Amino acid sequence: MSSRTAQPLQLDALKGVSAKTALGVILAVSLLALGLLVAVIYGHGRASSAPAWVGHLPAVNATLNGISATLLVLAVRAVKRKDAAGHARWMLGALGSSALFLVSYIVYHAVHGDSKFAGQGLVRPVYFFVLVTHVVLSAVVLPLIFTSFFLSLSGRFPQHKKVSKVTFPAWLYVSVTGVVVFAMLRAYA
Repeated sequence: MSSRTAQPLQLDALKGVSAKTALGVILAVSLLALGLLVAVIYGHGRASSAPAWVGHLPAVNATLNGISATLLVLAVRAVKRKDAAGHARWMLGALGSSALFLVSYIVYHAVHGDSKFAGQGLVRPVYFFVLVTHVVLSAVVLPLIFTSFFLSLSGRFPQHKKVSKVTFPAWLYVSVTGVVVFAMLRAYA
């Protein structure tokens, strides 16, 4: 069976879960993740001496964001070609890359603390605009990602399509601006 004729990936266990129950769990998990992130980033200062490998994590994070962005674009391309199996593979890859990013990001900020932007002049408000929109949308997109995956994996494809029309551009923006933030921090270090 070719990948173009394969059935979309579904989990029978999710088919019986009501959308209301799933959304409650998704919102709770998303709020817990956001709370953990805020606590890690703002709950302490920098470590007095971080291991050398921690300094490489921002580049790893930018790479993972770039991979996520690429996989998202490939997933949308697969949908347009009616390649459900390819779409599922690319989306699971994007989810995995974003999950690895989140773990690496939390580790970096738990050990290193907050990063300061040293740029001055016109670039400063541009950087903070990109950063603020990146942070706000990253908080919004997490439950959207979980909802899109739930709807797809539970076989609710019309709802999945509607939610994903919002999820895709938001997730892509967050992934791309993650790379931009990294590049701007490095350019003005």
